Amino acid sequence: MTEVFLRRLTRWQAEQQRESIANVYVECYGPGGAGGSGEPGGADRKAFLERFERHVQEPDFDMVTADSGAVLAGCLYGFRATRGSALHDALRGVLPADAAGRAGAGRLFVLTELMVLPDYRLEGVATRLRDLLLSRHMTDVVVAVVPPADGVAHEVLRAWSYTKLGAFGSPQREAWLRPGTG
Repeated sequence: MTEVFLRRLTRWQAEQQRESIANVYVECYGPGGAGGSGEPGGADRKAFLERFERHVQEPDFDMVTADSGAVLAGCLYGFRATRGSALHDALRGVLPADAAGRAGAGRLFVLTELMVLPDYRLEGVATRLRDLLLSRHMTDVVVAVVPPADGVAHEVLRAWSYTKLGAFGSPQREAWLRPGTG
């Protein structure tokens, strides 16, 4: 097992690392990448960078990375969905009643991107990233949002015992609930 070091990034550090993060995204989801989102343009670097720029400005943006030597091996990030936002309202529509109530009280944290380079998969890197990121969000309703055709994401979320809630929004995405928060 390759030694991997985890670190939490500030918003500023995440913005400074955006090109490296985009490289990981393209390697994970590009042609030949083992991520294969199945979305048209799933590995569109420009679209990812535009999304990332919006996400990093969200309230309580939180990100962790996995580094192995000089290689960025993976990252996971998310943010708090603010009351009244389109994402918050759409997710409340698929949440169980108890979770929807807590989400309405401002306790909805959304995992938006998990990327681990193919060479570092099956070594527990994704789980370690999740554990560190969510250590600050123990009382939150945590929902992972993924494209419906992302088989790798579905496998990871099932392994973590997340519950598939259903599809929402346009473009269509799926919401998966962290165990114990429903």
